[in-house]
Amino acid sequence: MTSTIIILCFIAFFAGLVDAIVGGGGLIQTPAGLILLPNNSVAQVIGSLKIPSFAGTFFAARTFLKKIKIPFARLLLFTSIAFTASFTGSLCLTKVSNQFMKPVILFVLAGIAIYTYTKKDFGQTSKNENLTFPWYKAALICFGLGFYDGFIGPGAGSLLVLAFITFLGFDFLQANAHAKVVNLATNLGSIVLFTLKGVILWHIAFPMAICNAVGGMVGSKLALAKGNKFIRTLFLIVIIGTLCRLGYDVFLH
Repeated sequence: MTSTIIILCFIAFFAGLVDAIVGGGGLIQTPAGLILLPNNSVAQVIGSLKIPSFAGTFFAARTFLKKIKIPFARLLLFTSIAFTASFTGSLCLTKVSNQFMKPVILFVLAGIAIYTYTKKDFGQTSKNENLTFPWYKAALICFGLGFYDGFIGPGAGSLLVLAFITFLGFDFLQANAHAKVVNLATNLGSIVLFTLKGVILWHIAFPMAICNAVGGMVGSKLALAKGNKFIRTLFLIVIIGTLCRLGYDVFLH
């Protein structure tokens, strides 16, 4: 078990690094957890991995917020909606299967990958000067993707980045900062639900959380230093990774 935890900690660090830059760290961490912890239930693995995800996202969000200022009212709106939606999504996951949604998400992500690749200026500049902020769009994004993160999960951070660019006019750095805050709330919503269910393996979750947090700090600083073009490239890689993961679930699993 000690060697398994060490391997999971290395994976958690890398997942935290990638997640801080563009989201999608769960694509690295979740499959690894399911493979390396075969004797535990899926709920135990997923619930336990929400702890390191929260830790990494927390430190990444803190780093981004030092550079990208977000109004407090917006933070409160985004996080409260996302928390509630994620808690509800995780509750639904304990009641029903999410398999029927995966083919739909697969085709949506394929469209996202093609669009991002062909549109070279996507997310490179900000079109929103905060004069007329579209609150209703922001609320719908936080609710929809908050529920998605609690109910399905893969690539939620990347989808948040995409939605903030497409519908709110942010650039990649702004979108990433907002996505980290929302993702923090969605992780917390799921953690509260899984804690109430008593499924979290704390002896695994805590050391992974430390490593994920370090990865999150490194990744967020790298993203701020490298800028929008670097984030766009990694965004495409993570979206393709999400496609492969969901494709496996839909066609081969």
